Amino acid sequence: MSAPLNSFTQKSTPHALALFRIVVGLLFTCHGAASLFGVLGGAMGTGHAAPTGTWPGWYAAVIQLAGGLLVLLGLGTRAAAFVSSGSMAYAYFTMHQPHALWPLQNGGEAAAMFCWAFLLIVFTGPGSWALDRLFSNGSAQEPAPVAERAASTV
Repeated sequence: MSAPLNSFTQKSTPHALALFRIVVGLLFTCHGAASLFGVLGGAMGTGHAAPTGTWPGWYAAVIQLAGGLLVLLGLGTRAAAFVSSGSMAYAYFTMHQPHALWPLQNGGEAAAMFCWAFLLIVFTGPGSWALDRLFSNGSAQEPAPVAERAASTV
């Protein structure tokens, strides 16, 4: 019974990674749009946009919007995810962690989750359905899942 399940999960991994990338990118884009344009509740729920050029809010929103869109579309995914992960680590340690040790206590759950989600995307890649494939003329092959690579070397 585990052999068919392993086969299914190995074949589905690139698609699951793509769905994960798309959802994380969309959610991050929404945060950026809220802060830059005052939509979806605005910057930090104020209903307004972050004032242009203010540190760190406006710059974080630009990274969120641009990084989120790039990850969502699968364009320069690893680089965009790396920058986005770093921005969320910065946000967590400068804005949340000084108030309390645990994310649940300091309000930093979203920053921590985005940081780790983007770091995972850096290492796993965009999965299938990434626009990078269209611009690489089909020469970029999706690497085999880690379990498959490990099994082939044994």
